[in-house]
Amino acid sequence: MELEYIRIFDTTLRDGEQTPGVSLTPEEKMEIALQLDKLGVDVIEAGFPSTSKGEMKAVKEIANAGLKAQVCALARALRNDIDAALQCDVKYIHTFISTSEVQMKYALNMTPEQVIEAAVDSVQYIKDHGIICEFSPMDATRTDIEFLKAVCKAVEEAGADYINIPDTVGIMTPKSMEQLIRELNGVLRVPLSVHCHNDFGLAVANSLAGVEGGATQIHVTVNGLGERAGNAALEEVVLSLHLLYNKKTGVNTRLIYETSKMVSRLTGVVIQPNKAVVGENAFAHESGIHTKGVVVKPLTFEPFSPDLVGRRRKLIAGKHAGRHGIKAELEEAGFHPTEEQLREIVARVKELGDKGKTVTDADLFAIARAVMGKTSEEKIVELSDLAVVTGIRVIPTASVKLVIDGKEYVAAETGVGPVDAAIKAIQKITDSLANVRLTEYRLEALTGGSDAVAEVIIKVEDKDGNVVSARGAREDIVMASVEAMINGINKILSKKFKKM
Repeated sequence: MELEYIRIFDTTLRDGEQTPGVSLTPEEKMEIALQLDKLGVDVIEAGFPSTSKGEMKAVKEIANAGLKAQVCALARALRNDIDAALQCDVKYIHTFISTSEVQMKYALNMTPEQVIEAAVDSVQYIKDHGIICEFSPMDATRTDIEFLKAVCKAVEEAGADYINIPDTVGIMTPKSMEQLIRELNGVLRVPLSVHCHNDFGLAVANSLAGVEGGATQIHVTVNGLGERAGNAALEEVVLSLHLLYNKKTGVNTRLIYETSKMVSRLTGVVIQPNKAVVGENAFAHESGIHTKGVVVKPLTFEPFSPDLVGRRRKLIAGKHAGRHGIKAELEEAGFHPTEEQLREIVARVKELGDKGKTVTDADLFAIARAVMGKTSEEKIVELSDLAVVTGIRVIPTASVKLVIDGKEYVAAETGVGPVDAAIKAIQKITDSLANVRLTEYRLEALTGGSDAVAEVIIKVEDKDGNVVSARGAREDIVMASVEAMINGINKILSKKFKKM
């Protein structure tokens, strides 16, 4: 008997990007879209075109990238929004309007009749353009059931291809979600979809309950990203469908972990260690990192084999670890360093181990990101020496020695702190080469303890509007910041030289 197929509608690039603090560039969106396509999702909701010109650009580029997945754009039930989506060359538009009494009254200031009229008009307008249309009655789970049925029937008659039922504020239980979808499925012919939020930690459970009720598509995000507490996590939904519900999807589960790591890296949202499927502890049977391999625990202690999601049972790193162990660990996490990069990563791991530091997976990955984030071209600017002075009655001062094209340059600057002073000193020397300003600075201490590896992520922009991101990772925050800044300047300069 052939397994039932459940469509995976991925909204990482739309609802996932609405995670507080997350903002992706068009290039980063494209990188994620290509990975999602490789992963095998059915639909990629690429963005909300009416929100900005940058969003339109990103959606249009993804729509024209020749992906196997259907590329979808979100639009409110407004012709202006739909026109913006149509300009992006998408063949699939997801339109929505609030249907709950509280949202119709306070968010829309519309009557139920006006809402049905707007919904029908939008669906017809999309279908008149020959585009696949998915309709969402927003806040469906707090909508009067008879009115919900009326809206859904009206848009079905107008030609909607899919109707999605959003649990917008995450208030459903699995039992109530199954009942709601079953009831709607009984009066509608169009395929039903579910979009669940995780405010009570039930997004995945409610999504699966929706399938039990007859839904044939689930909206998900990688790592469960999304507004407030997030959305149903792709990795948890897909594994549950495959292994617990005996359903089929188009997702290649062996690419789940590398996809998760990529999204975490580009969004800057760290995955909690005990996160199901993709968390660092999901397959760790012992704490700490071992120096001589690991004892593979019997599969009786795991619900499924880690290699099913592209993982291994245990990772190895530390001062006694050889390059093969570290290379295997990095590749398992989706890093593929060159031989030269690997040598530098191994040297830094051993240096930390020699100082008595417990090298965690997070530390190793931060070091790898910093080393691999450097420009592959010959370094134009290199740090030769750095000295900083700070204190209660001392103005923070930094003295920096840089080597540029074989010549040494020295500068000293003061700042509000040692990091500020060091970055100003670097800018003073490199100003004539690359006049850059720091537009974003983020510091993460990855593990506990005052000896934690500090990962610094920055964005810099030059006077021509070139923007690059760079990172550094050291136990010393000042050194990590300087490393990131120099990496950023080298990236800007390599961009300039390529254009010449």
